[in-house]
Amino acid sequence: MKERIIDFEKSGGLIPVIIQEAQTLEVLMLGYMNEDAWKKTQAEQRVTFFSRSKNRLWTKGEESGNFLEVVSTHIDCDADTLLIKARPKGPTCHTGSRSCFNTEYNQNFIFELVNVINDRYDFPTADSYVNKLRERGLNKIAQKVGEEAVESVIAALAEQDADFVNEVSDLVFHLLVLLKEKDVSLDAIAKNLESRHQ
Repeated sequence: MKERIIDFEKSGGLIPVIIQEAQTLEVLMLGYMNEDAWKKTQAEQRVTFFSRSKNRLWTKGEESGNFLEVVSTHIDCDADTLLIKARPKGPTCHTGSRSCFNTEYNQNFIFELVNVINDRYDFPTADSYVNKLRERGLNKIAQKVGEEAVESVIAALAEQDADFVNEVSDLVFHLLVLLKEKDVSLDAIAKNLESRHQ
């Protein structure tokens, strides 16, 4: 497959760049790149923009430390806009917010929860519930998922909606821990469901 080349000339040397959180898929910000910024981003695997206000290349996080680590890049169909999926090293917005857009987490929080669970596995602490589950082993984690599934069914049939939401939340959380324990990503589940939908 032929590599796509960005057309910087079409829009006078600058192209819009959408930054999307690689795990949650939340849109974090919009910036602009010239060809030099694009080359630097590719070389360093950290997002560098061309700052129109500073009139120079500007690596996001160069002062704050809140870098945007590149996960993947995607050129649009007209070759004049770029989508970058990134891992932010802190808040993206200069206001201290995680996104420059006033959006809610809602369903994206499940993906953020995956990040939290991964962090607990990588950096365990004694008071972490995830760490306590992990120490009990695969059988106990799987058993906990079974218990939460039964409690979810009972709540669905005999309790208030709020109880059902709480029980399903417990089920989803423990299922995410089980996926981590089995080293199976949420992406693998999504791809499997997508293939079944065909």
